[in-house]
Amino acid sequence: LWACRMRGPGTRPPKDTLRHVRMKENRRQGELHGPSTVYVQVVGAGTRDNDASLYVFSEYNRYLFNCGEGTQHKLTLNEVKCPFIYHAGMILTLKDTGVPECVLSGPPQLEKYINAIRVFSGPLEEIKLAVRPYTEPQFSDDTMTVNQVAIFGEHDSAIVLIANCSSCTIHYCGSFNTPRLHPKKGNFLVQKAKELGLPVGTAAIGPIISALKDGKSVTYEGKEIHPEEVCTPADPGPVFLVVDCPSEDFAQPLSTNEHLSRYGTEDSAALVVHMTPESVLETDEYKGWMERFPPCTEHLILNEHASTVHNIRSHKIQTQLNLIHPEIFPEMKHLQTKESQAALHVPNVRAECLLKFQLRPKVEWQRDAIPMCDTAEFVKEAAEVPNFLQEVEDCRQFQNKDAVAEKYPEVVFLGTGSALPMKIRNVSGTLVNISPNQSVLLDCGEGTFGQMCRHYGDNVDEVLTKLSTVFISHLHADHHTGLLKLLLQRERALNSLGKSFTPVYLVAPVQIMTWLNQYHDHCEEILSHINIIPAKVLCEGAEMPKYKTKSFLHAMLKKTDLTRFQTCVVRHCKNAFACGLTHQSGWQIVFSGDTMPCDALAHMGPNATLLIHEATLEDGMEEEAKEKRHSTTSQAIGIGMKMNAEFIMLNHFSQRYAKIPLFSADFNEKVGIAFDHMRVIKKLIYQTWYIICSRQYAGDPWAYWKRCDA
Repeated sequence: LWACRMRGPGTRPPKDTLRHVRMKENRRQGELHGPSTVYVQVVGAGTRDNDASLYVFSEYNRYLFNCGEGTQHKLTLNEVKCPFIYHAGMILTLKDTGVPECVLSGPPQLEKYINAIRVFSGPLEEIKLAVRPYTEPQFSDDTMTVNQVAIFGEHDSAIVLIANCSSCTIHYCGSFNTPRLHPKKGNFLVQKAKELGLPVGTAAIGPIISALKDGKSVTYEGKEIHPEEVCTPADPGPVFLVVDCPSEDFAQPLSTNEHLSRYGTEDSAALVVHMTPESVLETDEYKGWMERFPPCTEHLILNEHASTVHNIRSHKIQTQLNLIHPEIFPEMKHLQTKESQAALHVPNVRAECLLKFQLRPKVEWQRDAIPMCDTAEFVKEAAEVPNFLQEVEDCRQFQNKDAVAEKYPEVVFLGTGSALPMKIRNVSGTLVNISPNQSVLLDCGEGTFGQMCRHYGDNVDEVLTKLSTVFISHLHADHHTGLLKLLLQRERALNSLGKSFTPVYLVAPVQIMTWLNQYHDHCEEILSHINIIPAKVLCEGAEMPKYKTKSFLHAMLKKTDLTRFQTCVVRHCKNAFACGLTHQSGWQIVFSGDTMPCDALAHMGPNATLLIHEATLEDGMEEEAKEKRHSTTSQAIGIGMKMNAEFIMLNHFSQRYAKIPLFSADFNEKVGIAFDHMRVIKKLIYQTWYIICSRQYAGDPWAYWKRCDA
């Protein structure tokens, strides 16, 4: 738990290149004045697809308390100054946006976790990372003072570390912070000062105001003026608590903690934020502790009972695409928790995405930033585009009505962007449903599990239990940092549905094991979730694999009904691979991963049924593509033509093309563009081309999305 107390207002610091780096060296701690505006805002409501994350804003600094996958969809990262608990994707993004330094607060193993990240991120020389020890009782800056206290569970002799595994979001099991805003000086009452004869409007008034606001009496023209005569009372600085209590084991120790007891009596908190499961809220100990706070204390609850939509832009575009082809663009789903809601007897509010609680200037809830997911409005907005409805009708006339067509393989694009998660496109992740009972995941970037939740809704557990194999193309963060959460959620799904646990087959560069071993040794048990098959042993001409690897390979092929799972080295970073899946029925899917145009890839997949190829950049940017070792759209299409692929699906677009990448003259009836939540089966492949590409040269229903802001 964190307890925070604020400061009082002063002159706003001048803007630096990065707004969060603006504490001046000449600001001595004793002269700091607390901020005038401070609010707490929900970034992640604690739902299964969006872990609990809290953003604290002041005009001086920005803070994060916990940081789940997908936080980057909603925050401008270079504003964040001081994170309390972080995850891999966010740290790497901070590095890429030029943030010079970042101080992390978290559990004892946090430093080991940062070292594990370096396995795939490199030396992180561009950003200075420091870890504030969990034993350090207090942190203070020009906004507030934060006390952090770890809570020990009843059956634990040390602090327990849990990976919520939002791309490895780490948080204490049983911890609290008590931030207190620094006192804010009273306001100077100009009219009162004039009535008392003070020289308002002249240069002489400055020192007088400073002295009075500091609580000192002044004498002017023989008359003594007291602060209370011309200043409003000072704001002592409200306290808010952030509590992370993930299991019943910590309810009793939390409720009896001496440090916490003061915030329910003599120093009452304005707000208590509970990152707490419903099962903990139901306990008598936790309920009793909540009821010790006075009625004026508000309680904000972040857990899976939150009913809110986090990715409004994705819902909007998917709703509108669904008008064009409901099979290719199915409506996004919502998860509904089956757990009953705890009956609480304190003023409480369930979290919603972007809900605010303002601490200054006025203590109040603010709901104006909460996004509305209005499906009818989305449809109406699209329908107002000239000729849109006619184009939609033309597309529907082209749709294949063959009910007996093959349903597999089914390809579901969960992430089609590169580098960073954005509002419309998540990072790399493609689910290949081989049969009703088996699936393979191609790459697993940050937020992949959340995308599965939004695509499958309440059926996500069933989908997870069918996942037998994961392929990781290379160790760039946008391709694998969603893996840990996916593995843990898969275990939860198997337990929930009463199915026996089996590891997934992980086909990946063997170097991934350095990271997984580090994480396993210092954070949480994870190695039992995987059977590793090094990607290099599946390359043509590779040495005969060891017996254990060979047995894993045979079992994986048998389970997935594949006759071959082949890889090849591609032209990207060191140890980067593409893969090809060949099914017993004859179809073949080839996945490029990240690569420049690569002859080895063309050689691996002649006459492939489907080539999924990265097209990070547009034509005309060949030099940049070469520098970054990616492909342009025409280069990707060229590889598909070279291998004589039946159909080429382009994905992994730079986030500069958030909605529609630029088309080239090489687009033809064999080429399509991937969107997040797009579903493609063989009978829909050419409809995909007709809808997305051929209409580009006709009435163009895509004009609407191309001119919308990303």
